Order: sequence, then C-alpha cells, then structure tokens
Amino acid sequence: MSFNLTHIWAHMTPLNKGIAFLLFMMAVSFIGVTVERLIAFSRSAKESRGFAMQAGKLLEEWKVEEIVALADTHKSSALARLFGPIIRRYIHAFEDLGEGGLSPVELARNEAGRRAEAVGEELRRGMNVIATVGSISPFVGLLGTVVGIIGAFASIGSAGSAGIGPVMAGISEALIETAFGLMVAIPAVISFNYLSARIGAIETALGRSAGELLDELENHFGRSGAKREKHAA
Repeated sequence: MSFNLTHIWAHMTPLNKGIAFLLFMMAVSFIGVTVERLIAFSRSAKESRGFAMQAGKLLEEWKVEEIVALADTHKSSALARLFGPIIRRYIHAFEDLGEGGLSPVELARNEAGRRAEAVGEELRRGMNVIATVGSISPFVGLLGTVVGIIGAFASIGSAGSAGIGPVMAGISEALIETAFGLMVAIPAVISFNYLSARIGAIETALGRSAGELLDELENHFGRSGAKREKHAA
C-alpha cells in the first residue's frame, strides 16, 4: 500500500477525521501562542533596553517622577511595568510620610513583590496551552489509532474477510493518528521548555534590576532622613 494521505483521509471514519481535526487545531493553537510569545519577548526586550538607558540617567539625577512618566510610555516593556509602580509607590509614601509602621522603602519593596508576580503571570500567558498540547496530543493520537483499528476490524468482520492485507491496511491507516499526535507533541514540548527557560532568564534579570532600584531608593531615603534630622537639630 502506498503512503497517500489523500487516500487515508478518504477512508477515515467521521470520528477519526474529527480526532485528526482536533490535533490540527491543537497544533495551530500552540504554534500561535509560541509565535505570539516570541514576538512579545522581543518587543519587551527592545523597549526595556531603551527604557533602562533613559531611566538610568534619570535615576542618577534623581528625577524619579520622570521615570514614572517614562515607564507609562513603554507599555510593552516588562522592566517599565515593574519600575513604574515601584517608584510611584515610593513617591506617594515619601510625600505622605507619617506615623505608619512601614517606611517608603519597605512599601516599595512590597510593591515590587506584587508587581513581579503580575509581570511573571503576563510572561507566562498562554504557556498552559502549550503545556496541555504537549502532554495530551500523543494520547489524542493514540485514541484515534484505537478508534481506527476498531473500525478496521469491524469493517473486516462485516465483509466476512479475514485476509491479512485488509487488516494491515486498516491498521496502517489508523497509526497515522498516533504519528500525527507525536508530530504535534514533540515541537510543543520543545517550545514549552525553550519559552520556560527564556521566561526564567527574564525574571532573573527583572529581580536583579528591581533589587538595584530598591537599593537606590533605600540609599536616597537614608540620606533624606539624615538631612531631616540635621535640620531638626
């Protein structure tokens, strides 16, 4: 029997065709998420580099209000989405410094933790789709194979033919479903592992940058406190 996909598709049962279509849709979904994530990461990295260069200069001059405004213009930058709320929280706490138990730096640190979680969730958007496709597509393909084999034997039984040729032809056509499932699963697993590693690297870089920012805020707050004490004396 020649390997002819058109012939195989024509001889599939409606249920097998439905399973094959489901595998096709799973392939489309994970490819779409992968491409979207790669584009989002590339755009974020590009904007983050530009934001970091400008924000670094503003931070040296302690123009933190301008950093907040700058962060609002870099919507696609993960770094800007992290820095903006942290500095904004620090500024509000510093301007409203009262009898609260937490200092502006501590409040900014708490905000950093919350924002890091939010940014992490955004980075992982759609990853559950890729993980699901990679884990269940082989089983969906196997289901198609089992259904195809059952259909092949049922056809043989109804026709009253027990020759090995019809049996092998039906089994070979049914095994296409398993092959299709593996063809979907293997790239999905590779994509998931690659994107997970890239997300981990991004989160590490963001954590390091947030730590450096908090050090600068704490240093400035310490100098400001010393000045206030000096003036009070």
